[in-house]
Amino acid sequence: MMAFGKLKLTKVSNKELAKRNILIRPPEPPLDILMRDPTNSIYIGKTSIFQIPFYWTYENVKSPHIAVVGMTGSGKSYFIKTFLLRAAFVWGTNSLIFDWAGEYRDWAREKGKVISLGKGSYLNLLDLGGMKPYDRVDQIMKTLGLVLGNDLEQFDERKRLIGGAIVKAYQDAKYRLDSVDQKDELGKSLTPPTLKDVVRTLEEFQQTGNYPYPTELAASIDLLKKFTRSGQDYFAQPSTVSLDELINSGIVDMDLSGLPSEEQRVLGALTILQFVKEKMRQVGYAKQRGLRLLVVIDEAWKIAGDDNSDVVLIVREGRKYNFGVIVASQSPTDISPNIFSNAGTIFILNIFKPDALNYLQDALQFSNYIRDQIIQFPQGRAAVKMFLQEQTSKFSGKMFVVDRIEGEEASKQYFLMLEEVLTKKQRIEGAENFISFSADDLKRKLAQYGLSNDKIEAIGKKFEKQLGRRLDIISYVLGLDEAGLDRRSITELLKDVGIDDITIINIFGKVDLKKTELKAG
Repeated sequence: MMAFGKLKLTKVSNKELAKRNILIRPPEPPLDILMRDPTNSIYIGKTSIFQIPFYWTYENVKSPHIAVVGMTGSGKSYFIKTFLLRAAFVWGTNSLIFDWAGEYRDWAREKGKVISLGKGSYLNLLDLGGMKPYDRVDQIMKTLGLVLGNDLEQFDERKRLIGGAIVKAYQDAKYRLDSVDQKDELGKSLTPPTLKDVVRTLEEFQQTGNYPYPTELAASIDLLKKFTRSGQDYFAQPSTVSLDELINSGIVDMDLSGLPSEEQRVLGALTILQFVKEKMRQVGYAKQRGLRLLVVIDEAWKIAGDDNSDVVLIVREGRKYNFGVIVASQSPTDISPNIFSNAGTIFILNIFKPDALNYLQDALQFSNYIRDQIIQFPQGRAAVKMFLQEQTSKFSGKMFVVDRIEGEEASKQYFLMLEEVLTKKQRIEGAENFISFSADDLKRKLAQYGLSNDKIEAIGKKFEKQLGRRLDIISYVLGLDEAGLDRRSITELLKDVGIDDITIINIFGKVDLKKTELKAG
C-alpha cells in the first residue's frame, strides 16, 4: 500500500471487487433478443438506455399473445395500429378488431374493411359455425349466461326452458343434433333457425296454459325478446356476416358501436369469438411460420375479464394454431389473470393511478424505479416484459423500457377536462376527469356538422393555447356555440365522446351561467 496525499492505492482481490458491483449491465435485453431478423419480426422502437432497435417476434416468447395497459392518450391504439400493419406486411397476418366505441373505424376503412353490426349487418346467434347443434346449444347458453348475468344464471328453470326451446328450433328446421353436415334430402344446405323461432316456440308453449311455472316461462320469453324486437333484432335474422370474411380479409374492424346496448355488444363479440375459436380448431395445427390471425380486444372488460369467456380459451390454445390475441385496457384489473399469465409480452404505457400500478407491480414484480418511470411516461413510451421461450435466459420476465413506439406519426391528442362539471358522487366513485381524442378525429367530426375549416381551426387553437392541450369543457362548448352549432348538435358531439346525459345537463347549466357572467362583465 502506498500513500499519495490523502489518496491510497490498495490491492483488492477479484472476489472482493465483484461484491462492489461497480459495473452492472443496465436492465435491457442482450442483442440476440432485441435485434431479430427484420423479415420475421416487427420493429417496435429503440430501447431507452442504449437506443438499440427492438424487433418483436413470436418465436422469442412463450406465446404470441400481448397485453397492453395504459391511460387514455398514452398511445395504446397507436401501438395496436402500428403492430397490425407491420404484422400484415411481415407475415401476411389477418386482424379482427372488436371495436367497442368505433375508435378504429375510420383507420380500418383506409387500411382494410369495416363491418358494422347495428348499421345494416346481422349475425344469426343460431348459426353453427362448423359445430354440431348440441355443441352450439351449449355455447349459446354459456353466452346468454354471460350477457344476462343473474337474470338467467340464478334460475335453473329459465335455463332449461331456453335451452330446450333452442334444441326444438333446430329440430323443427330438420337439423340432426349430433352432426356437423346439415343437408336436406336433395343435398342442399339447411337454413338455420333464428332466435325468433326460439321465442315463438316458448310462446306456443305458453299458450297451452299447461306449464306449472308460468312466471318463469314469461320471464324466459322476456329475456330473449330483448334481442328479437324490431329494430333490435341484430342477432335474430339470417346472417349477412361471413366468418371467412371476418378472418381472411386483412385488417377487419368489427364495429360494435352502432348496437343499442352493452348487452348487444357483448352478445355480438362473444358469438364471433366462439366462431373464431371453432375455426381455429378446424384449421388445425400450423406448420408455417408467422401469425394467421390477430384478435384485438380493446376496452372490452366484459369479455376480457371473465375467465369463462372464449378469449381465455383462444389465449390458451392459440399458439399451436398461430392465432394471437391483443388485449388492451386502461385498467389492468379489467383483464383476466388467466390472460396475463398466458401473455408472452406485456406493454405498459403511462399509468398514474396507484391502484392500477399496485396491481401491475404485484403481478409482474417490477422495481420501484420502473414504477416511477411509468408514472412519468410521455405518449408512446412503454415498459416491456417478455416471457421468453428460453426460460434459462437471465433476462426472461425482466422489464425494460422502449423510448418511443415508432410507426406512422401519432396523431396529436387533445384533452377535454371535466373536473368542474363532475358531481360529488362521480368524484367519489373515481370517474375520469378528462376525455382524450385525436386532433384528426376532432376535425373530422366537426366537418360532419358543416363547420368551415376556419371555424374548425379556431376550435383547435383553443386546445393548442392550453398547457398540454388540455381545455376545460365549458370553454370547449362555448367555442362550439360561437362557431354556430346548435344545442342538439353539441349534445350529439358530447355523447359521441362518451359523456352521459346528467353530465351534459350540468355542462349546459354552467355554460349558461358563464354566458350571463360574460354579458354582465
